This record gives sequence, structure tokens and C-alpha cells, in this order.
Amino acid sequence: MNNQWNGLIYKLWSPVYDKFFNTGLFLKARKEIFQEKQFARNQKLLFVGVGTGADLELIDHNGLEIIAIDHSDDMLKMARDKFKDSSIQFIKMDAQAMDFSNSRFDVVIASLVLSVVPDADKCLKEMLRVLKPNGEVIIFDKFTPKDKVLSPLKKAIRPFIKLLGTDIGINFEKLCEKNKDTLSVKENNPVMFNGMYRKIILSKINA
Repeated sequence: MNNQWNGLIYKLWSPVYDKFFNTGLFLKARKEIFQEKQFARNQKLLFVGVGTGADLELIDHNGLEIIAIDHSDDMLKMARDKFKDSSIQFIKMDAQAMDFSNSRFDVVIASLVLSVVPDADKCLKEMLRVLKPNGEVIIFDKFTPKDKVLSPLKKAIRPFIKLLGTDIGINFEKLCEKNKDTLSVKENNPVMFNGMYRKIILSKINA
């Protein structure tokens, strides 16, 4: 996967994205994650890979400073159209190389992003960089099972799945190990498909 290819893929995905990933089990999981979360007034939130704005539909925007980024013009247009009367800032940006200063945000939210970007480790490092010390990263995404390797079938189809714009082989535990000096795991729970999709909350260690 690379940004150029992903741009093409998500141009094709954008008209039908909500029909697949903002309905049914996906919508139920999003509701469990985001409707239960209470944000403090005046907090600064960053939505990384905001897509069509599915997560934004589930939170109360009042009193919050929200910036939402995505690398797809088509996905951003859909999100902007949904929230054209809001104060949310929508910006085209690469999640692997953000243009924000260090420690800017109180909360960073990343749904179905780490499995999409070309380099999940770069993306996670960037999310931690722009997060304030003791701030939270909220992740909803798919990962390989804990302490297990991919099955032969999944190994075989992984390259083809990548061509569709996502990766079924990201190991979250390895990502954490690479960044263990800057994060702690507060929550790591299965939410869908026998644990393939997880709700994860990270805290940035105050270095």
C-alpha cells in the first residue's frame, strides 16, 4: 500500500463506505466506543483518518475544538458535507507526517486507520507526538490475534486484501513494543468478529 494507491482506492470506496462501515455491527461497535466516551469542555480532539465522519456523528461537538484529517479528498468532501454548519476543521493531511506541533491535542481518535496507512508504526508515532502527555489515543481497528500468527489462508490472501486498501496482518502488540517508552495501554478489548476488531485506549507517558 502507498498513499497514491490508497487515494485511488478510497475514491472508489467513498460513495459506498457508509453502507459497509457505518451500519450493522460496525455502527454498533462505534456506538459502544464513542457514545460511552465523555469529553471535557474545551478539550482539543484530533480525528486521524476521519473518512466520511462516521465517528463524528456519535459525539457531542459542543465546547470542543475538533480537527479532522484524511488523505482522501473524496472522503473529506463527504465528511465536510455532513458537518458544513459545524466548527470542525477538515484538513487533507498524511497521518504519517502531520503538520501539527508536538503535544497539541488532548485526545487523538483513530478508527480503521492503522490497518490502512502504508506504515502503521509511523502513524502511531505521529499520533503520540501530537498528543499531550497523559493524553489518550482511542483506536478502533483490526489486528492479528494476540500471541498468534496469521493462518496460512490469511497469509495467502493478505497481499490481495492490501490491494483493496487495508491490511489484515497488523500486529498491535509489536507496535506497542516498538513504542513502549512513549505509551501505556489502558484498555485493549475485543469488540467484533472474535476479537479481530478491538477497542484500544493508549495513554502517552509523560517523558
